[in-house]
Amino acid sequence: MDQSSSASSSSSLRWRILRQALINRSDSQSQDEIKRVSRKATQGFNLIPFHVVDSSENTREACVCYTIPIPASPKLYLTQRVDNCSDLNDFEISNRHNIDNTGLVCQWPSEEVLAYFCMSQPDRFRGKRVIELGSGYGLAGLVIAAATEASEVVISDGNPQVVNYIKRNIESNSMAFSNTSVKAMEFHWNQHQLSELTNSFDIIVASDCTFFKEFHKDLASIIKVLLKANEPSEALFFSPKRGDSLDKFLKEIEDTGLHYVLTEKYDGEVWKRHETLVKGDESWPNYDKNHCYPLLIQITNYHK
Repeated sequence: MDQSSSASSSSSLRWRILRQALINRSDSQSQDEIKRVSRKATQGFNLIPFHVVDSSENTREACVCYTIPIPASPKLYLTQRVDNCSDLNDFEISNRHNIDNTGLVCQWPSEEVLAYFCMSQPDRFRGKRVIELGSGYGLAGLVIAAATEASEVVISDGNPQVVNYIKRNIESNSMAFSNTSVKAMEFHWNQHQLSELTNSFDIIVASDCTFFKEFHKDLASIIKVLLKANEPSEALFFSPKRGDSLDKFLKEIEDTGLHYVLTEKYDGEVWKRHETLVKGDESWPNYDKNHCYPLLIQITNYHK
């Protein structure tokens, strides 16, 4: 089988996985197909230990406890969707708001890496105003709020269903944030008239937000809008290359007048986990560096 037909076959199987999520197929043939093409990880990079606290067969949700691996740090309790619970209403909402549905699917590995990297560098965030874009359930934003003494953390997503989860997770963990102000926000990247947010953030963080090319231009533009213009400020993005998707996003960054630095080996522990997974690990079938390993992109305004 040549490369093009192999890619086509994998693409077809992934669409069948989506169909299965909607009609809840569970036959053995379907499960074998999923194992053959899925890159979904059961444990991710396993940087932040977690366990399910409460889950019922009769609900679409589970409460998951994350243990921040820093002495004396609080545990975080996040309400999340359980696997294979997407329905047509989820996709209708995505279409209505012109957003993707990935924030509801699961806690993505790049989000875990982002959270781990941020908690490992508390001085970088101390006293800073921070916003997380495309946050999903908000793990990274909540870790920053609980472990870095940031002055304010805004956890945002464009999906109103996801934002409802973020609000619940902020409320559930309110005692963990000390003096840090934490709030949720429904935020779309094409909102460029934002007087109260324009040039007001020291740090933007995001993970896995560069896959969909149709959002690249708006995402690059909103970074420039949000970052402080006359003081040092930066955006920290974690994204795998995923073919030419990341390269195309970085071209938009340059066209917007921003500067970026791309780093492959940014944390010793993350890199060690990556090397283990490359050699083969049942916790992450079909692990592939191009599609799974998040690179660090540091984005700044040019300073004259």
